[in-house]
Amino acid sequence: MSKRLKAIWSAIVAGVLVLSLAACGLGDPNRKAESGEGGAKAPLKIGVSVYDMSSFITAGKEGMEAYAKANNIELAWNSANLDVSTQADQVDQLINAKVDAIVIVPVQANSLQPQVAAAKSAGIPIIAVNAELDNPDISGDVQPDDVKAGAEEMQMMADKLGGKGNIVVLQGPLGQSGQINRQKGIDQVLKKYPKIKVLAQDTANWKRDEAVNKTKNWLSAHGDDIDGVVSQNDDMGLGALQALKESGRKDVPIVGIDGIEDGLNAVKSGDFIGTMLQNGTVELSAGLAVAAQLAQDDDSNAKATYIMPKITKDNVDVAMKHVVTDRKAFLAGLSELTAKNLKTGNIAYEGIPGQQEKGSGS
Repeated sequence: MSKRLKAIWSAIVAGVLVLSLAACGLGDPNRKAESGEGGAKAPLKIGVSVYDMSSFITAGKEGMEAYAKANNIELAWNSANLDVSTQADQVDQLINAKVDAIVIVPVQANSLQPQVAAAKSAGIPIIAVNAELDNPDISGDVQPDDVKAGAEEMQMMADKLGGKGNIVVLQGPLGQSGQINRQKGIDQVLKKYPKIKVLAQDTANWKRDEAVNKTKNWLSAHGDDIDGVVSQNDDMGLGALQALKESGRKDVPIVGIDGIEDGLNAVKSGDFIGTMLQNGTVELSAGLAVAAQLAQDDDSNAKATYIMPKITKDNVDVAMKHVVTDRKAFLAGLSELTAKNLKTGNIAYEGIPGQQEKGSGS
């Protein structure tokens, strides 16, 4: 190959590598990075690996992209499709690409030990967001209080049932921290209500279609004995709603977590008695902001907790504005909101009635 052809080929390969890392653009003008052409600061390159593209994660991706665009960050986005090996490969590739930081929404809490060690050795901070990664060597941890969320959704159901009745529980992927901790919260409240019986509980992996089939099986086994459905996320609760309607049951209360668009609509219509708002747009934006800080040796917000506000018919309209009807305006102000929340310490704040701007959240 001639020198000229080699030069052309090298330029093409370099271009492909840059494009593979870039998905959108958040950064800090004071970033300690080499200047690009014309003296402009080079963007931070942050890799992302998420467990799956659920409705929650999809909303979170949109929030991360909005924050990145406002702050000169390039994202390399990956979904592991609920497979630990796939996620390990993705993190390996990000380390090899020498990104500035890696955000992980892990498939399982007890995974990725070799990858965390390799990242630490390479000087690349790893930040677990939304789901826990059981490893002392991660650099940052941005997590929802899932125990509190599980307890509050179960309390809503206990209040609705008057402290007695039969329920079924739809769980997230077994072994994932969200499933483990939301179940802890549910169980805490159940101990106070001995007249509430759990007829069945099992995973539907955060997925609506799996929850449809799971609920149909439970309806076949328990029929009219089911008095309520406690779902560890909205998608599965919506699957249960579909199965119940198809069976002719319209009197079964359902409660969920996440506050996705369809979940909020279900609260507004009365199909759900409530949900806990885990706005992926806000939470994952905060995770990216923390990753950007850590990439620049700022660990002031290395550990942050997202406290979910309770959503009922009383405040669902405000949540709907942020998630659906006024979403464009909400995304436009997301970078400023995220920066403010990191200063106040309440990374979940977005002005939902019942939230406090400072402190622990709700």
